[in-house]
Amino acid sequence: MSNIDQIRDREARGERQICVRALLQDPLLQASGPDSAVYRLIRRHADWLRTWFAAEPAWPLVIEREYARLSKIPARLNDASFPARDHKGISFSRRRYVLLCMVLAVIEKAERQTILGHIAEQVALKARGDEALEHAGMDIRFERRAERLDLIAVIRILVKRGVLTRIHGDEEGYVQHSGEVLYTINRSVLARVAVMQSGPSTLMDLPPDERAVRLHPSELFSEGDAARRRRSRTTLTRLLLDHPVIYYADLSEEELAYLHSQRARLTHEIEEASGLIAEIRAEGIAMVDPLRKLTDHAMPDEGTMGHAALLLAEFLIPHIVPGDRNGGPAQGLGVLELRLEQYLATRAAEHKGRWRRDSQEPAGLRTLLDDVLSRLQALCLIRRDEDTVVPLPALARYRLDSGAFHGQG
Repeated sequence: MSNIDQIRDREARGERQICVRALLQDPLLQASGPDSAVYRLIRRHADWLRTWFAAEPAWPLVIEREYARLSKIPARLNDASFPARDHKGISFSRRRYVLLCMVLAVIEKAERQTILGHIAEQVALKARGDEALEHAGMDIRFERRAERLDLIAVIRILVKRGVLTRIHGDEEGYVQHSGEVLYTINRSVLARVAVMQSGPSTLMDLPPDERAVRLHPSELFSEGDAARRRRSRTTLTRLLLDHPVIYYADLSEEELAYLHSQRARLTHEIEEASGLIAEIRAEGIAMVDPLRKLTDHAMPDEGTMGHAALLLAEFLIPHIVPGDRNGGPAQGLGVLELRLEQYLATRAAEHKGRWRRDSQEPAGLRTLLDDVLSRLQALCLIRRDEDTVVPLPALARYRLDSGAFHGQG
């Protein structure tokens, strides 16, 4: 290969890594706006990207004139570590998820343009008399400011994703009862928002439990040793791409056996495609981002939550028992959440002038603790078991005398 060919090959690989990282960070990218530059790269490398995502994590990639959509199927369908978040980084509540589904149902049947007030009216109308919502204790109305803020959080997610385009007005006016907002509905994007096996409208007559199962994306693997190896490879690739750390203890016997025999090939493939670097530890593998950008949560971070996260990490690290001399894994010892809340209350009082005001109140402090623990759990640094928090080995990288550990989150 000539020097020119080598340079072109490096440039192409660098561009493909930009595309892979962008799609991992945001699986629904718009052709216009802030995503336009990376979208053009995705179009340029469309064939390679489709082939790689299909062969490695088995995620379909659809590239249309208006958007690029990577249909990410999680390695574990019960994984709750990737919640939707509002503009403040706060995870969606059950109520907001219900509103999201109802808003999608409303705008699917709406005209090409609609206003926020009409969306709210139709959502409230659909919720009225719904037995499932009543049984779940969901009272869907928008009379109080907090209720309108929940709706606005959902609407802004859909605007950010390109499902809705804001034409006139601002959501804050709706919150204050002082204005209306006009949107255009982008139906091609709307059709790609959900990744599921069956359309919701086909499941209405099924029992709730079966309905939930059928909504999950379905994947068919044939029987036999080759199929089992393929399934293990797909699962491990998804875990390594989606999670800051994977722990050997969390893998099945088949997955662990495949990883031990194919680790070098598996991690090399991901490194080449994404630019992440595999860090091998006694307890597991982390795909480290040298650019420190491919993350849902920065760690360390600024602000009240970032500071509180580091303080809780410092408090929990002594509860990690180091591995033995023979290379045995480290183990975490559980700590009651009540004890963490008491510790955080003490530190909140110490930082009263710098932390956000609601951290000085019991309800606000509890919210802060829950948000911080959710962040640490999403980074695979702790495990929450009912009222107990178990620190995981990767948390030890955040000792004050240690360099910070930066996975992709």
